Amino acid sequence: MYPSFVKIVEVGPRDGLQNERAKVSTQTKIALIDRLSATGLRVVEATSFVSPKWVPQMADAKEVLQGIHKFPNVSYPVLTPNLKGFESAVEAGAREVAIFAAASESFSRRNINCSIEESLDRFAPLMAAAKANDVKVRGYVSCVLGCPYEGEISPTQVAMVTRRLFEAGCYEVSLGDTIGVGTPGSTVAMLREVTKVAQLEKLAIHCHDTYGQALANILAALQMGVSVVDTAISGLGGCPYAKGATGNVATEDVVYMLDGLQIETGVSMDGLLDVSSFIASNLGVETMSRAARALSNTPHRAMYYQDTFSDPPIFHH
Repeated sequence: MYPSFVKIVEVGPRDGLQNERAKVSTQTKIALIDRLSATGLRVVEATSFVSPKWVPQMADAKEVLQGIHKFPNVSYPVLTPNLKGFESAVEAGAREVAIFAAASESFSRRNINCSIEESLDRFAPLMAAAKANDVKVRGYVSCVLGCPYEGEISPTQVAMVTRRLFEAGCYEVSLGDTIGVGTPGSTVAMLREVTKVAQLEKLAIHCHDTYGQALANILAALQMGVSVVDTAISGLGGCPYAKGATGNVATEDVVYMLDGLQIETGVSMDGLLDVSSFIASNLGVETMSRAARALSNTPHRAMYYQDTFSDPPIFHH
């Protein structure tokens, strides 16, 4: 049984762009977010308030957040790794933030130079400040299906970190296959363990497509009742710590699949295709979205709308 509605959390402007080597202009980022907001998306992760020393691509976080046109029914969460980042984000107008922890001890130490336990402890003052300022906090758990240093990750470890993030005060936790090694089997096994300690409706799935398994993994999660999916326009992004790791699953590909399942998203495929073309052109790359490539010419595009929204065919024997 699939959910009747799936909330798409667009992470392209933050998770998708943060590792781009060539500098992306502030105006391009603002235009990207504004265009995404017009497609019907309800959540667009805007930027990250981190040290420019570590993530130079996000050095213009304040300018981006204050420069976008905030649509009334759209949330614009920003990543804040610590209290300093949180304070800067709130000063810039953020009403929702995201924090992150890893399910892998090795990844945590190499990524943020501390243990999992230390990383969770560090969030205490941030969570207190968020509560005092009435700011919503979303949690991320990385490496839920595999780590570039440790390999396979125990589902019980993922469940433990997830539980701690909810206990800290997160309203939703996104489970990330950071290097894209998961399969439907490992996805289901992980979710079965996590749902022992967390409510299914408060979980999101965040898949990378390194092994071409992202859509299959998302489908498996949907069948279990997950109804929040993180995606990135044009399949932007990737993990700098994992060799050969491709980007996030493309928003266009996920919406194409959900449309085919007649699951509501409120997101316009036509709008997504225009945004995908815009950002790919600005970055000077070809889109990573298979749906966007296939639908980029008119005949395929017309066929898509006919097949997706017309009455189902009747087969005669």
